[in-house]
Amino acid sequence: MAFNITKTFNILEQSLYYRQIRQDLIASNIANADTPFYKPKDIRFEDALQTEAEKLYNNNSKKLKLAQTSPMDLEPKNIDNEYKPTIFFRDGHLARNDGNSVDIDVETTELAKNYIAYNATVAAIKKDIQIFNAVIEYSKNI
Repeated sequence: MAFNITKTFNILEQSLYYRQIRQDLIASNIANADTPFYKPKDIRFEDALQTEAEKLYNNNSKKLKLAQTSPMDLEPKNIDNEYKPTIFFRDGHLARNDGNSVDIDVETTELAKNYIAYNATVAAIKKDIQIFNAVIEYSKNI
């Protein structure tokens, strides 16, 4: 049986997992900076986490409901049950003569941003655990 400390604990856990994948992709981009015709890859997972948060908090205010004009109309299917992050090729950088479009400055900047976000997520998880431990400690004294 799984035990959740807070509602957002699973989202924070998924965020750490996606940040680790992103770290690996950026490191791969840097390692292939001299590989001919290599295109840098990245992962877009913020949309996936936003969808999970909306599902968790039942915040569907951004969704447009389908109108039913007849009692015979079928209910629409929920097509985004399992929204997964997407890996994409990062475009917008000029390719060198060998066709490689890795920009080391962009990659190191993205690596630093990902590192900061990873550490912030770890701090949030630690804070959740500290709050839960404080409740347990307080309940022992009562």
